[in-house]
Amino acid sequence: MADPVLVDTPMPGVRRLTLNRPDKRNAMNNALRTALFKALEAHDVDPDVKLTIIRGAGPAFCSGYDLSANNKVGQPFHSAGGHGQWSRHVVEGWFRIWDLAKPVIAQVHGYCLAGGTELATACDLVYVAEDAQIGYPPVRLMSPPDMQFHPWMMGMRHAMEAMLTGDSMTGIEAAERGFANRAVPLDRLEAEVLSVADRVTKLPSELAQINKRSVHRAMEIMGMRAAIRSGTEIQALAFHTEASKEYMGRFRRDGASVSKLLSERDETFGDYRTRKK
Repeated sequence: MADPVLVDTPMPGVRRLTLNRPDKRNAMNNALRTALFKALEAHDVDPDVKLTIIRGAGPAFCSGYDLSANNKVGQPFHSAGGHGQWSRHVVEGWFRIWDLAKPVIAQVHGYCLAGGTELATACDLVYVAEDAQIGYPPVRLMSPPDMQFHPWMMGMRHAMEAMLTGDSMTGIEAAERGFANRAVPLDRLEAEVLSVADRVTKLPSELAQINKRSVHRAMEIMGMRAAIRSGTEIQALAFHTEASKEYMGRFRRDGASVSKLLSERDETFGDYRTRKK
């Protein structure tokens, strides 16, 4: 079985993690998430590492959580149970990345959907391919996001449009709206990320972590962490709506494949996997 996360060192002081489920568009199951957190935490205490890059193998950065897996089993760390356990659990995980001392860069190409957008948001810097497709389609028939970062990253109007349509944005739009730092052509993305990484590694690590923390503390004083944590309870409430219960019940009741059900969700919108080439 292939390693769910590959590790390499593209330049001194920089460790790179590649999500390695290309046949699943790097959908996150608990094995992948466990390997990701383990590697990030190891880098945070390794004096030879000053920064980590996260990217995806194959045609996509990350298509979200693996809905074909039993994500209740083998979670990478304990979270309190009860209604909303999963959303609380994944939000705790993304804040684990947020709270690392050393910076993390997301290198986004292809699809970056649902939980994949949460992973990118948890990183300190985000660089995207211009033709990337970034969105949260589960708002259409399932629930609002586990990690409700949208108002904080994109402002109220763009956040509202994302929540009420589930539409994707291109990499260019993601940079314009504040989700990403910059969008560049796909063939320049890796070079752009390594160029930024090189500049970040010129700072002493002990100063870089204080600089990083100063930005986070400002966001937290404005209420970002509390708002995102409270959003997990709102998401749990959504799963009790009739529309969500009917849709989610079909994953277990009629045996339809995840791919088929996701296509049914999006076909009236004509996008994502149902978009005509």
